[in-house]
Amino acid sequence: MATAVLTRLTDEWRRAANRHLTPTKRSLVVMWAAFGTTFGTVRVITHGIRGGWLPWGDVSAGGKHLHHYNIGIAALAGVGLVAVRGDEQAIGHPAVAAVYGAGAALITDEFALLLDLQDVYWAEQGRVSVDVSFGVLAVLGGYLTAAPFWHEIVRATHRRLTAG
Repeated sequence: MATAVLTRLTDEWRRAANRHLTPTKRSLVVMWAAFGTTFGTVRVITHGIRGGWLPWGDVSAGGKHLHHYNIGIAALAGVGLVAVRGDEQAIGHPAVAAVYGAGAALITDEFALLLDLQDVYWAEQGRVSVDVSFGVLAVLGGYLTAAPFWHEIVRATHRRLTAG
């Protein structure tokens, strides 16, 4: 029964997306969702590494610690290559938007480090500004990009959950 509800809900979400989102807006929604998800995930992982409750440690190469902004720069460079190449099927594709959003989140999560060229990730000045600023931007950006779509999703979800 739950699978049938989930299938109907997914179909309604697709129909709502097709009605309310142009391909550009769909890419923006995917980008902001990837940004927010990546930002939150990276924060949990870094806290888990520092707190010792995750089974792995920092990423390094040749004895040098690799900050996650390095991975973000590589992701944005890859997306830039797709844009420069001009492949019609790739430009505006949700996967490209997701990589862009994730890469941007990896970079902005370490914005204080890049701004001061000091590793202040765990210092008060590094954490508060990044957490609040980009957390709010991720949530509001995702909402404001497609407010009518999100409203219909909430209504459709409510209808399906209350209908049984």
